[in-house]
Amino acid sequence: MDQRYHQIKVQKKQRLKEREDARIRNDALMQHLQKLEAGLRAGRLPDPTLQALETRYWASVEESVPAWELFLQGKGPHPIDSPGSGPGGVKQAPSKDHGRPPRPRPGPVRR
Repeated sequence: MDQRYHQIKVQKKQRLKEREDARIRNDALMQHLQKLEAGLRAGRLPDPTLQALETRYWASVEESVPAWELFLQGKGPHPIDSPGSGPGGVKQAPSKDHGRPPRPRPGPVRR
C-alpha cells in the first residue's frame, strides 16, 4: 500500500509539472499573439516566424480536438490521462465537423 501511495504522489507531481509547463507555454503563445494583434492594429505585417508559430499552434489544437470532444461528451478519459496523449502517442484522425466555423488559412506574406 505504501508503494501505491508513493506511485500516486509521483504521478501527481508529474501532472503538476506538466500543467505548469503547459501554462508557461500557453502564456508565451498568448504574449506572441497579443504582439501580433498589436502589430496588425498598427498596420504592420506579421513576422514570418510568428506566422509559423501560430500555424503550428492551430495544428496542435486541431490535433487534440477529438480527444477533448470524447472527454467532454463523457465518452472517454481526460486527454492528459489517456495513453496516446503525449508526444509520440497515437494520433487520432481529426473529425470533419467541429461545430464551429472554419478558421481562416494563412495566406501569402505581403510586403
